[in-house]
Amino acid sequence: MYKFPENSWGDFLHQLDPHYVFELGLLMIMIAAGITAAAKKFKQPYPIVLVVFGALIGSFNIPALEPLKTFITQGEIFHFVVITLFLPALIGEASLKLPYSHLKDNKKPIFALAFGGTLISFLVVGFSMYYLFDFNISTAFVFAALMSATDPVSVLSIFKNLGVQKRLSIVVEGESLFNDGLAVVFFNISSFYLLSYLDAGWSGFGSGLLEFIKVISIGLIVGGGLGYAFSILTKYYDDYPLEIIFSIILFYGSFLLSESLQGSGVIAVVVASIIFGNFGAKIGMSPTTKLNISNFWEVAALLANSLVFLMVGLEITRIHLADKWWLIIAAIVIVLVARSIAVYTSLFFIKSFPLNWKHLINWGGLKGSLSIALALSLPQNFPGREDIVILSFSVVLTSLIVQGLTVKPLISFLGIKPKSEQMVEYEYLIAELHRYDTAVQEIHRIKQKLYITEQVSGELIAQYEKRKDVVKAQLNDLYESNPAFKEKQLDTLQKHVLYAEHEAIDKLLGDEIISSEVAEKEHEEVIDSIVQIAEKHH
Repeated sequence: MYKFPENSWGDFLHQLDPHYVFELGLLMIMIAAGITAAAKKFKQPYPIVLVVFGALIGSFNIPALEPLKTFITQGEIFHFVVITLFLPALIGEASLKLPYSHLKDNKKPIFALAFGGTLISFLVVGFSMYYLFDFNISTAFVFAALMSATDPVSVLSIFKNLGVQKRLSIVVEGESLFNDGLAVVFFNISSFYLLSYLDAGWSGFGSGLLEFIKVISIGLIVGGGLGYAFSILTKYYDDYPLEIIFSIILFYGSFLLSESLQGSGVIAVVVASIIFGNFGAKIGMSPTTKLNISNFWEVAALLANSLVFLMVGLEITRIHLADKWWLIIAAIVIVLVARSIAVYTSLFFIKSFPLNWKHLINWGGLKGSLSIALALSLPQNFPGREDIVILSFSVVLTSLIVQGLTVKPLISFLGIKPKSEQMVEYEYLIAELHRYDTAVQEIHRIKQKLYITEQVSGELIAQYEKRKDVVKAQLNDLYESNPAFKEKQLDTLQKHVLYAEHEAIDKLLGDEIISSEVAEKEHEEVIDSIVQIAEKHH
């Protein structure tokens, strides 16, 4: 649920020359693409490089770029581009690629961080700013809401370059997706309703809780409904350009519809795209469609992230620090301490989560463009707006540059080692074997659908079977040289079998064949076995 700033936004847009906007937009894309390409070439996290270059461009008087700086650093433009134009695309692309099975396997740390951690961070920062710096209660908790949102793009790009374990990346990305939605909800409640709730006492607390539940529920219902509807729609088409258009309508439609109903647009997009990327892909998308949708959104997300981080760098040059250095340093410390309390407290009871991972997630909880966009959206007469904007910009800049540039050495210091060459080879072989199996299944499917002759399909199947035999021979050699890989496969198989056992117990309980007491005891045994397997790898 997002309330747009009270200003002459319509008049502002009406005065813009479309040709001028297009020229500036193209110039921005050229600059962002050039910087991103250079950063990727030298294997550096491109978001941080873009922020630094944006700040440098904004700090120096470059006549050719002055119109661009003037245009981008208007609060209305920055807010519109980040919140309305790019946020649904970025959230949708990340959720679309998130396998439900990975989300399910890691649901405890993800939801502990996204819900428990976000709430703890919000409360610690809010009360600290209120009691230590005599901030207005609304000002304190608006700033706390902005500092509860995390932006993992640069951290994940570092993880990818170093080959960090996939599970850690899934937890970081999963936390951010749900965390952003909650942070926006906290921001709206703090900026528009908090004072009236406090004046009403306990009834106000109840009203605030109901408002929170309503906003989340609307997001879940809208996202779930549209995600399911568009997934069913894909069953009737095998046309990837059209299905890409469906995904665009789904991401932006779920966001805008939920917002119009006073719900959380971010949560709606997360839920809709997870359903579309898992259920929809399973029941209605051909391999060609899945590949093209994934490629389209990967390009869109890269473009959006590049432009957003360049804009953050340009926007940061607008702040005037004046005599607020002491307040800025104190705010940075408070935000870091709140993040630490949130991470270690929310993950305390999750046994299978390694301590060095907690350290990395704590330091890697960077702040980003969402915090700045929300800060700039506050009305000009909002109490403490100047302090909120200055502190938000300062924390985001420090977070992206200081924390972002030290994540890579921290990974080495904590002993979170990248995969060995043998492990990479093993994963390549497993991937190839899965590819060839899937190809054979697809040949059988197309053969019946298009009436391909046995001779033609048989020749192609024979080629794939030969490839599979080669890969199996390589795998056997690898197993002989490294028995740990065979053990890893056994653990994977046991884990999936245990999940099946868990579901079988649920079915018996649902059919009233066993009592809840027996089911609970059986569930505990299965979960203990799963935890033991997980702990072996940490």
